[in-house]
Amino acid sequence: MDSTAPAAPHVGTPAKITPELLARLDVSGPRYTSYPTADRFVDAFTHDDYKAALQQCRQHDSDATKPLSVYVHIPFCESLCYYCACNKIITRKRDQGTTYLDYLRKELTLLVKQIGPDRPVSQLHLGGGTPTFLSNEELAALMQALRDSFGFVPEGEYAIEIDPRTVNRQRLHALWQAGFNRMSLGVQDFDPAVQAAMHRLQPLAQVREVIEAGRVLGFPSINVDLIYGLPKQTVESFTRTIDQVCQLRPDRIALYAYAHLPERFMSQRRIAAADLPAPAVKLQLLALSIERLLAAGYVYVGMDHFALHDDSLAIAKREGKLHRNFQGYTTQPDCDLVALGVSGIGRVGNTYSQNAKTLDDYCQQLDQGKLPVVRGLILNADDLLRRDVIQAIMCQGHVDFAAVSAAHKIDFDAYFAAELAALQPLQAQGLVRAGAGQIDVTELGWFFVRAVAMVFDRYLHTQRSNARFSRII
Repeated sequence: MDSTAPAAPHVGTPAKITPELLARLDVSGPRYTSYPTADRFVDAFTHDDYKAALQQCRQHDSDATKPLSVYVHIPFCESLCYYCACNKIITRKRDQGTTYLDYLRKELTLLVKQIGPDRPVSQLHLGGGTPTFLSNEELAALMQALRDSFGFVPEGEYAIEIDPRTVNRQRLHALWQAGFNRMSLGVQDFDPAVQAAMHRLQPLAQVREVIEAGRVLGFPSINVDLIYGLPKQTVESFTRTIDQVCQLRPDRIALYAYAHLPERFMSQRRIAAADLPAPAVKLQLLALSIERLLAAGYVYVGMDHFALHDDSLAIAKREGKLHRNFQGYTTQPDCDLVALGVSGIGRVGNTYSQNAKTLDDYCQQLDQGKLPVVRGLILNADDLLRRDVIQAIMCQGHVDFAAVSAAHKIDFDAYFAAELAALQPLQAQGLVRAGAGQIDVTELGWFFVRAVAMVFDRYLHTQRSNARFSRII
């Protein structure tokens, strides 16, 4: 792919978004943190396939010296948030965290045996669940185990997801000392009625204390997560939340749409459907959020993500250097991602892999001396080609036909004739410009970039899928 592709279009206020356009494009679709998407993973992919991919990565000098990205899943939470669709275990038994840490060390030992010691790491992300369920000492021990196994580069990004209810100034100082230099805070909404409806009470003052402490310590990037479409949300209440977040001035804001799928996620059955904002109101919530965040000086990086002008994510967007992995948009170059812990999803070479989703299965595999991978996928040539095209659309908003043709030894116009024809309605709606050897996502189209990427998803159009995706708006 052409690394010198122009930056994604600058995005202003969505003045051209009409109710008719929203209604036409309000469909379900993948988020494209990977292609093919995780619903295409198969049980036939086993730990042996994963071992082979790790060993192949180790044998190639170019791969062995390229920095890795590492994801660690901590599944425990003290209390249940009704909206949550993450893999989690609700418990107050602290000894479960201690036992889990022992199993993470086992997995780490098996992983390093295959991939080799001291591999450079430029990005680490602890997600969950609630990583801060673990004690300061346990988190420090985990970081030390990771340092003993990998070579953390000095300029790397080492992030942890934080529940502000579990962290004060003293705890944050301990996390900083342990080696974390980025943090993401789950806020979702500051309105008391909304917090009660989603079973997550956390005052504004609590979040402000953590953010201010992070700035004093020197965290170079602080992210806040918000969700629109939650029960009891109104235009007025969410406007207050957006304004309060803007006053806190986090470096990044992730604004997610709530996907109500109670048939898949039991916790969501505790949310009364009647309490959810109507579809038209939900779209208003999105529009006002975008308008107010842009007015407050945030850059619309792309799907869900906003950042201050001088944040590395905003800079990467301007320079056409955005990338995307299982955690969303990132500044890190395209690299292998190894995942540790229950349900962790990784990418090594031309494979995707996922660990066992239950704690019992995860531990049982490790007790047998096996890496706990239970499903995955080996990508074929068409998968790799379409992954590059979808990544270019999602990250740069630009596809260069000649560059793709040269990289994959195809004739782009011939290979994607059906897709180029399918783009014509989106072009008529002003979302893309296609022709003259390239595709460009327009300023308007950037708000619907998933719809553009979906055109190139072979599995959506040629095979039936039982996957339930979130709405793209």
